[in-house]
Amino acid sequence: MTAKECIKGRRSIRKFTQQPISHSLLAQIIETASYSPSWKNTQITRYIAVEGGLKDKIADECTGAFPNNGAIIKGAPMLIAVTVVKNRCGYERDGSFTTRRGDSWQMFDAGIASQSFCLAAYEQGIGSVIEGIFDDEKAGELLEIPEDREVVALIPIGYPAEEPAAPRRKPVEDLLSYK
Repeated sequence: MTAKECIKGRRSIRKFTQQPISHSLLAQIIETASYSPSWKNTQITRYIAVEGGLKDKIADECTGAFPNNGAIIKGAPMLIAVTVVKNRCGYERDGSFTTRRGDSWQMFDAGIASQSFCLAAYEQGIGSVIEGIFDDEKAGELLEIPEDREVVALIPIGYPAEEPAAPRRKPVEDLLSYK
């Protein structure tokens, strides 16, 4: 599969079969995603694979603002919590910020890593959808993540039980300009 085929073929999957994902396959996907670029190669993204009762508890207790996200999580055999190590991206060694964007680079890095994860999963036949509407503090508590990390995205994954069509895309003329 070429990069173009992978990017154009991947869709957000919201319905999954109940076939479990092997831990060795997940490790391969994470290994591929680990090559995502990051601010000064800080590699701050960490993944937590969640299955069973804890997955369903996160679905029940962390998705009140958008309950459909909870239903998607419950329908997936596995949930990936994407976390970042705080206070590394955007900083110089002396603790000052490199740019006026402060520490917002960590979300940029997490976004790149999340997309890399989803593309690597797609290449292996695993569907995914990146969710951003959830109670990140409650999810962090339930996952018992350390103080130096925070949950930035939830990604339900599994073998797809649907094949959504590609949504219409804006033409290049609307997306690209020259100066």
